[in-house]
Amino acid sequence: MLRLGRREFGAHEPVIMAIVNRTPDSFYDQGATFRDEPALARVEQAVSEGAAIIDIGGVKAGPGEEVTAEEEARRTVGFVAEVRRRFPDVIISVDTWRHEVGEAVCDVGADLLNDAWGGVDPQLAEVAGRYGVGLVCTHAGETQPRTRPHRIAYDDVMADILRVTVGLAERAVAVGVARESVLIDPGHDFGKNTRHSLEATRRLGEMVDTGWPVLVSLSNKDFVGETLDRPVKERVVGTLATTAVSAWLGAQVYRVHEVAETRQVLDMVASIAGHRPPAVARRGLA
Repeated sequence: MLRLGRREFGAHEPVIMAIVNRTPDSFYDQGATFRDEPALARVEQAVSEGAAIIDIGGVKAGPGEEVTAEEEARRTVGFVAEVRRRFPDVIISVDTWRHEVGEAVCDVGADLLNDAWGGVDPQLAEVAGRYGVGLVCTHAGETQPRTRPHRIAYDDVMADILRVTVGLAERAVAVGVARESVLIDPGHDFGKNTRHSLEATRRLGEMVDTGWPVLVSLSNKDFVGETLDRPVKERVVGTLATTAVSAWLGAQVYRVHEVAETRQVLDMVASIAGHRPPAVARRGLA
């Protein structure tokens, strides 16, 4: 059972986490949701298309201009409060590695802290425990926030992913985070080259076998682009293919830009796996 905010999800219930970037320089939408009204419209659309979680980020993952904790909080805290007011039942996640920001957004209603940088600030887990919210524990290959990997190597990339994410998850529980509210994330592209991310996808079942719910953040990432030699705006098909494989292998939460398309992929895989009946079943029955 996965429990986030007011919601509970069964073991075979896929969950969509929609990305809402509160940044002027995000790699995919180039700041389309930096201003409040477009961002709120994006939330409304994502919820209507089937997203259960809204993931709000105030700093782009890649290198760029420095964003202080104060500026990150300015971009996210008021917006979290407004999303909480307008959408009382949606699960609000905040993509941050800083405990100061985590505390500020939890104060105004965040339900989940999405730590994409692998526990670089150990106090973030303590904030999650203190506020009774969920935590995403990610493998980032010990890279520092907003840096790209350089000639990174692993003897066994999945063994390292399991060591780090399970270790972070167990520590989170030890500092007060509810076990049913902790997720693990292989961290595609974070501290990895394209071959590492492909192997992490291929072996995703090993993460699922740990018993921790698995979150994957695949949407339009560089490993998809390099695999297919496609620019950022032409990676949707590759992303959806990777989503289908991840769903078949048992991942539960999907952090995405394209909500409606992802919903169809997840529903189709769930129906093939026997976890979901067809929406309509008339063929051959009339």
